[in-house]
Amino acid sequence: MNLLKQIKQFLETYKVEIYSEHLSYSKCDNAHLYDLLPIPFTQDAVMHIAGRIKQVQDFLGRQIALENVSYYTPVAAEMSEAEFVNAIVAESGCKLLLDVNNVYVNAFNHQYDAKEFLSAMPLDKVEYIHMAGHNQVADDLIIDTHGENIIDPVYDLFEWTIARMNPVPVLLERDFNIPQLNELQQEMNHLEQICTKKWKHEHVTEN
Repeated sequence: MNLLKQIKQFLETYKVEIYSEHLSYSKCDNAHLYDLLPIPFTQDAVMHIAGRIKQVQDFLGRQIALENVSYYTPVAAEMSEAEFVNAIVAESGCKLLLDVNNVYVNAFNHQYDAKEFLSAMPLDKVEYIHMAGHNQVADDLIIDTHGENIIDPVYDLFEWTIARMNPVPVLLERDFNIPQLNELQQEMNHLEQICTKKWKHEHVTEN
């Protein structure tokens, strides 16, 4: 509860418009695992997570956004990832932070169609978009690293996606292997050009 009080104070003090969390877990009993681990795609998990989201939203007095994460094996799945995400958004009343690179990574690793997945997403609930790079480590495996340049297929998927939704902020993520500023700016410019082309506005920020 103290953490939520601090978060609420921070959001109000600095007039933060969007607060998000990952749709994942990192603690089991008293063990902190320091990674974004996949939640089982089950109805029990939907109800548990939706309940927690409602508690947070009620305390903060606002909707929060949940981010789709990359995962490398499904855990005890009873439904598809798309069904899982939709159920949580519908049950909790939260928004969605859409990470397009994570969709590309998961589609590649789990051999499904990224556009079909995105077509099944509640794109009208998207409040924010993340874009990032990844590292292909094997013929059949991509690791979401945030340490490489965005590749053309991810740009293409981004353009296809935003053509089907209203304008929202877009964030370029880069966690390590930071290139020269002009190289980062090229990625920013590319994202901005796509946004301007599809939305006729500038909605790009960087982190």
